[in-house]
Amino acid sequence: MTTTAARATHVRTQHTITYAGARAAVDAALERAAEIGVAVNVAVTDPSGALIAFARMDGAPLLSSGIAQDKAWTVSAFNGIATHEFFGLIENEAALREGIVHRDRLVVFGGGVPIRLDDILVGAVGVSGGTAEQDREIAEAGAAALGSTT
Repeated sequence: MTTTAARATHVRTQHTITYAGARAAVDAALERAAEIGVAVNVAVTDPSGALIAFARMDGAPLLSSGIAQDKAWTVSAFNGIATHEFFGLIENEAALREGIVHRDRLVVFGGGVPIRLDDILVGAVGVSGGTAEQDREIAEAGAAALGSTT
């Protein structure tokens, strides 16, 4: 097998958010949080769940910094499923519902959204510090800053 043929069958190209893109998402999320008057933590990960950018607003709960990161990680770990959609996927399967919540880092409430460009997952935004609905709204503002349709 030639090297080119091996690459075609054994290697894939993955699109990923850049640091500049992650910062743009964080900045847009922080702007939306300020507009609605809630202090939050904002995390942006790449498609594998690795943290690219993070911010903690003045007054944002310290515990929420880890939750924001876990929300973004959850989205990446499940190939772009937003955290507010997750519970609906497992609510009727008792064994799965009761067991999966014991997994480290998994978050099944609002505030984690994918960043998709041309239907390709390039990253995720996680927000924590407000209500689940506020966190979701702020995260969606961050993703939308890059043209994502979450």
